[in-house]
Amino acid sequence: MIVFRYLSREVLVTLSAVSAVLLVIIMSGRFIKYLAQAASGALDPGVLFMIMGFRMPGFLQLILPLGLFLGILLAYGRLYLESEMTVLAATGMSQQRLLWMTMAPATVVALLVAWLSFSLAPQGATQFSLLINKQDAMTEFDTLVPGRFQALRDGTRVTYTQELSEDRSNLGGVFISEKRVSSDKSKDRGITVLVAEKGHQEIKPDGNRFLILENGYRYDGNPGEANYRAIKYDTYGAMLPKPDISDEITDREAIPTSDLFGSDVLRNKAELQWRISLPILVFIVTLMAVPLSRVNPRQGRYLKLLPAILLYMAYLTMLIAVRGALEKGKLPMALGIWWVHVLFLLIGLGLLYWEPLRLKMASRRSASEVAHG
Repeated sequence: MIVFRYLSREVLVTLSAVSAVLLVIIMSGRFIKYLAQAASGALDPGVLFMIMGFRMPGFLQLILPLGLFLGILLAYGRLYLESEMTVLAATGMSQQRLLWMTMAPATVVALLVAWLSFSLAPQGATQFSLLINKQDAMTEFDTLVPGRFQALRDGTRVTYTQELSEDRSNLGGVFISEKRVSSDKSKDRGITVLVAEKGHQEIKPDGNRFLILENGYRYDGNPGEANYRAIKYDTYGAMLPKPDISDEITDREAIPTSDLFGSDVLRNKAELQWRISLPILVFIVTLMAVPLSRVNPRQGRYLKLLPAILLYMAYLTMLIAVRGALEKGKLPMALGIWWVHVLFLLIGLGLLYWEPLRLKMASRRSASEVAHG
């Protein structure tokens, strides 16, 4: 029991450290992406942390199996390097017994991954999709930041306001530049520039929104040409896109697990198999990690780390590729994604029993040579 607690603690501590580092790296990259969208006006800066919170379960369900795999390699590799495993082997600790002891923390991780995969990740993806739909439906008034030029409509429109009221309905010192594109979107018809002393938003009873600019100028023309047209106006009105908040969820990751059971849609069947595969992945990578962690103290603990990571990436890549093939109908659903698990299960069993078998054969060969010597 003491050995079991010691090994479990080593694996779980290393797993936590590795998973935390991987989570920070992945979330930092995504946060930078969303931060760039917020800077361009496509997202409200106030929802960035909500977005990251909704995305975290989806990240964790993929990070935890990798964290466990690396945790076993690093923890047990250190024990082999410091000859602690040699001492345990001398007291009767076989590879099979070590595997069964390692399966206990692996079961905890598998249950956590199953909870994330079946429940938390779909819920987070649903909230993320709804939030993004609301962000897409925001008007320019919802994303404007005073004193900053913001590109909107895929960069074809740039808006600036020097002042913005707290209720985001009145503007001061307005500048709007918009490219005029022909109906077939193949010809650039020049640029329209609007400047105004102030402006405000009006919402009609039918829900239509208008930007009303006061005391300003409108300039139409092509850069580099002298045929600009300037119009002075006291009041200028422009219709804003009407917000259209969609509650439709199209992301497959956001579909509740209960809706996937019994579905005849290929995409839903493949998604269900994928979610079931993640907890299975935990047990199979544990089976592969235990023999791969066995290192010679003279060779160092990192000798097998790179091949092990490549083996894990091959496993995960095949699962993703097979899921895509199932969605497109290129593979029969009866075969499913399970054959990938069977393949790597056989690889794990081969790794587990190959080294003892090789040592046993070498021992017999040596004994035979001594007998005939």
